[in-house]
Amino acid sequence: MDSTRIKPFLAVTALTLLGACAGSETEEAPAASAAVSSAAQPDTTGAAIWAHLQDANYQSNWGLWPGKGELYAGNEPHGTLLTTYINEIAMEALTSGATSMPPGAIVVKENYMPDSTLAAVTVMYKSAGYDEEHNDWFFTKHLPSGELAQMPNGMAMEGRLPGCQNCHGNVAANDYLFSGQLGAAQ
Repeated sequence: MDSTRIKPFLAVTALTLLGACAGSETEEAPAASAAVSSAAQPDTTGAAIWAHLQDANYQSNWGLWPGKGELYAGNEPHGTLLTTYINEIAMEALTSGATSMPPGAIVVKENYMPDSTLAAVTVMYKSAGYDEEHNDWFFTKHLPSGELAQMPNGMAMEGRLPGCQNCHGNVAANDYLFSGQLGAAQ
C-alpha cells in the first residue's frame, strides 16, 4: 500500500476502533464521519488528484453540479461542451446555501470538443492552508489519459496556476467558481 493510501486507511481504522469503544454514544458519530471524509482527500499533487478521482469513480458516484446537465454549453478555455461533477463535500455546501466551499471540496469539469470528444479534465480541489491568497484552491488540468497537461513552457498544469488563478479571480466573491452562484440553497 503506498503512503497516499496508508494515511486514509489508518484514519478509518482508528476511527472504527474509536467508534467501537464509544459504545452507544451517538453524538460521536458525526465527528467521526467528518474526520473520515477529510482523511480520504488527496494530497496536493496532480497525480494524487487523478488517483483519487479514479478511486472514487467520480463519474458514477458523484453528483452533477445542480442545474447543470451533461454536455452543457461551455466557454474557452474549458471547451465548447462541459460536464461538471462535485464530490459530496461540495454538494453539501451547495445544497445548504454555503457562501464558500469547505476544505475537501472537489469540482471536476470535463471539457469536450464540439463533437463531444473529451479534450481535458480540469479540477479544483480546496485544501486548507494551501494558498490562502486564492481561497486555498489547487488547480489541475489532465488529458483524457490522466496525464497532466503542460503549458507551452513545459510546466505541468497543477497547483498554483496563474492562468487559472487570474481568470477565476474574476469571481473571487463567489469562491472562484463560475459554475453557479453560491449562497443560495440549490
